Amino acid sequence: MTATPPRSPATPPPVGPSDAQVAVRAALAGAAEVAAAFRRPVTRHAKAGLDFATDTDVAAERAVRAVLAAARPGDAVVGEELGASGGDTARRWFVDPLCGTLNFAAGVPAFGVNVALAERRDGVERVLAAAVADPLTGEVVWSDGTRTRVRGAAVDTDASPTSVSRLVNVDVDNGGGAPALVADAGLRAAWAVRVASTSLALAWVAAGRQAAYVTGAAVDGSVHFLPGAALCEAAGCVVTDLDGGPVRGGRGLVAAADAATSRDVLARLRALGGTTPLS
Repeated sequence: MTATPPRSPATPPPVGPSDAQVAVRAALAGAAEVAAAFRRPVTRHAKAGLDFATDTDVAAERAVRAVLAAARPGDAVVGEELGASGGDTARRWFVDPLCGTLNFAAGVPAFGVNVALAERRDGVERVLAAAVADPLTGEVVWSDGTRTRVRGAAVDTDASPTSVSRLVNVDVDNGGGAPALVADAGLRAAWAVRVASTSLALAWVAAGRQAAYVTGAAVDGSVHFLPGAALCEAAGCVVTDLDGGPVRGGRGLVAAADAATSRDVLARLRALGGTTPLS
């Protein structure tokens, strides 16, 4: 009889605030920096193509990191602007301090602050906590890995995904067949298509404000999409890749409020050739 290999020991529970509480505090710290700078003069730091960062992206990430360093000094951090720090550890925080930088710089109120903690054990990475904050409303959608809640004015309510809005948000920047959905007359007849250009829209799906979100971007290790995808999963949404398979290790992301919405969006992707390689 083959012996079962021993499992890696679980990380000891943290002392003090929970991981979810830390995620919320960190996201709100970053959101405060973003809110204070909104519609003020912007200094742009070019990246590639149309992409750029601003001084506010960096300031917000520093604020997030300050909370994480104080509460979880032994954990690693992967940030959009400041890179990776903390060495090789099983626990990694993923930080996108300003998701929707182009909107922010243009004075368009559609952007968020993303924070998530993932732990790798026995070769599997699991999200333990996630929080996405809206700097302008002060709202935070957060998860402890088992459920998702919405905090507004310091009051938490359970997230309740629903397709009643008929709103489907499509990320047009990351290929994978997703952009073609915007031009699909059949989809537009059944759903009201929106393009928000921020993964804050994933939090809206988890909170029941939108029916689905579609992107061709990979979720694994993504500071942009891992936090929001985790919120949707813990809220009970149907979360798959563009082919209807597991989103972890898959190709792109479809987060839908319910199974019927998921089936419809995936069928339209297949009809449009969404199973072709990422563009």
